[in-house]
Amino acid sequence: MSESPTPTPSSHRRKRSLSRRGMIAAGGAVAAGAAITPMVFASTDSGETDNSASGSGDSGTTPEKFPATRTEAATGTGEATTAFAASYVGVRWSGAKQGAAIRLADGDWQTLASGCATVENGGTALVAADNATAYEVKAVTDIDGVHSLAIDTTDGPDRTFKVPSEPTRVRGVGYLSRPAWGADESKRYKDGKVNSPETYYPLQIITVHHTATPNNDPDPAATVRAIYEYHAITNDWGDIGYHFLIDEAGTVYEGRYSGDDGIPAFNPDGDLVTGFHSVGYNSGALGIALIGTLQEQGPTDAAKASLIRLIKVISRFKGLDPQAQVTYVNPVNGTKKDTHVVGGHRDYFSTECPGNVMYGLLAEVREAAARR
Repeated sequence: MSESPTPTPSSHRRKRSLSRRGMIAAGGAVAAGAAITPMVFASTDSGETDNSASGSGDSGTTPEKFPATRTEAATGTGEATTAFAASYVGVRWSGAKQGAAIRLADGDWQTLASGCATVENGGTALVAADNATAYEVKAVTDIDGVHSLAIDTTDGPDRTFKVPSEPTRVRGVGYLSRPAWGADESKRYKDGKVNSPETYYPLQIITVHHTATPNNDPDPAATVRAIYEYHAITNDWGDIGYHFLIDEAGTVYEGRYSGDDGIPAFNPDGDLVTGFHSVGYNSGALGIALIGTLQEQGPTDAAKASLIRLIKVISRFKGLDPQAQVTYVNPVNGTKKDTHVVGGHRDYFSTECPGNVMYGLLAEVREAAARR
């Protein structure tokens, strides 16, 4: 029994807006957060209740414009062209997990491998396209059902989103709500219905990832929108797979939709919405992804500080010890695994994620998150 549905195959203006709203990611007041956060998820690092953490003033919204995501889909191998400059190309296939490759216009062939996203009965990859307007896909005979999607999240026509007006912080950790990074909620729907209806289970473990996208990202909010498109549409998950993402500046982004109650990742009863970040180990597991590739380099100090702080907040919220080892029990199919409360994606699946350097830092992260 599967634990979740089985899938089938004006950036500069935005930066000015974030600066204007006074975004401070790792502490202090933070702009463009979600709606007022219920007190169950708002307290100080000392564990004492802090009414100011739940927001203040008018909890209305402010209209902000984001580039609409443009896409062009292709089926099968061979050449494909697009009417726009693509930021990324998402590819999904059935059969062998390896053996597909892509070549961007006038470039070399790149072997496709699942950087972080993993699927059953096939493979998937998100490739930085560097504004290419053409690409070519090839695959070995053990692969079929190839689907690709060219994605542009920076230069499409403007769409207006109702972004919460007031800052939100959770024990000092600010985050951008889904509307604050331009999440098009229509992408959660397929044939008029929610593609992956929300399910909720008690939190047991926290899993750290990297997105395996380029480092020194000039527009991480656009990358979050591209990952959302790739996860929701190319991988047919119906949403972005992670519960939270963190960019190199330390900004935290709300991921998987969990409801309209203003509590990111959790429902009002304190249960975790099931994501799509670690196949076979999703239910009751919270996924945090660092934006970038951390195979040969570590996260920035700001990103690591936000990661530690977020893990500390969530652990205290749910009474977890970040340094503990537990037996994870999948509440859907009963799968068991002895693991760390705070682990890396590679602890559950054969993958480089969260990168060799980041994985080597997890002991430090656990210790810091457990520190009072």
